[in-house]
Amino acid sequence: MKKKLISLVLILGILFSLSGCKSKDLEDNKGERLRVGVTINPLKDFAEAIGGDKVDVFSIIPDGSDAHDFDPKPKDLKDLINTNIFIYNGLGMEEWIDSVLGTIEGKNVKIVEASSGIDAISISEEVVNEQGDEEEHDDHDHGHSGKDPHIWLSLSNAIKEAENIKNTFCEVDPDNKDFYEENFENLKSDFNSLYEEYISKFNELSNKDFVTGHAAFGYLCKDFGLTQKSIADVFGEGELTPKDLETLINYCKENGVKTIFSESTASSKEAETLAKEVGAKVVKVYSLETKEDNMSYLEGMKYNLETIYNSLK
Repeated sequence: MKKKLISLVLILGILFSLSGCKSKDLEDNKGERLRVGVTINPLKDFAEAIGGDKVDVFSIIPDGSDAHDFDPKPKDLKDLINTNIFIYNGLGMEEWIDSVLGTIEGKNVKIVEASSGIDAISISEEVVNEQGDEEEHDDHDHGHSGKDPHIWLSLSNAIKEAENIKNTFCEVDPDNKDFYEENFENLKSDFNSLYEEYISKFNELSNKDFVTGHAAFGYLCKDFGLTQKSIADVFGEGELTPKDLETLINYCKENGVKTIFSESTASSKEAETLAKEVGAKVVKVYSLETKEDNMSYLEGMKYNLETIYNSLK
């Protein structure tokens, strides 16, 4: 994916237009809802579940948009400096975040990197398999390095992100600390229950391998002892070359793969090509970074786990 840069002219225009704006004073905001800005949809779900009627949560990224390539507009930044809290995922998910943070710095907005404290999967110019081991793959060299940002696709990581959000709500609005703590514990219980339901199911399977269109599910694989092969890399990049296609065809045949997963927000053309070659079907799966089919985060995770599990039985 291409990294977008906000031009110097736009930055100067934004800073000039916002120079007279003031963010909400938290001390003067007692009795009102906390205004919370977020980036990706899982963070919106977590914040709303924990904050309940004490918060007003909005996402600056429209539903259906790619968080990596999002291009913040002056209105987005104006909205953010008038919030109490801004929450972003981090780990390179929002490639444009530095310009936003630079703009709202000093505007009395509490900034939260939701991935703080999470043990992220390292990636490099080699494709990294979803058990955390590097494997060489020359065709997918796109010059990326760093960490896999798709942490919310692990239920345990989702709990940590939610905890970071809860802690911030308690800090900013201590009068409602017990309310936030209780809602977080309820959310944590829901995530743990879903994990316990599926860890036992996956542990019973001998087949642990599946194929996706985009290598976004490394954290889910780490949680449940699975391995994914993918058409595109962690960043959704890479074309299905004849060599890649041959490799994936052999892998599918050797492992009896009869389902090729394709994210609902991505083109399924290459997944369909592979499926046709191996006599498999293409099935929708969710990366969950944006709102899809009106599903909550928990509903989307349950769908993913059940769908992957059924494909491996």
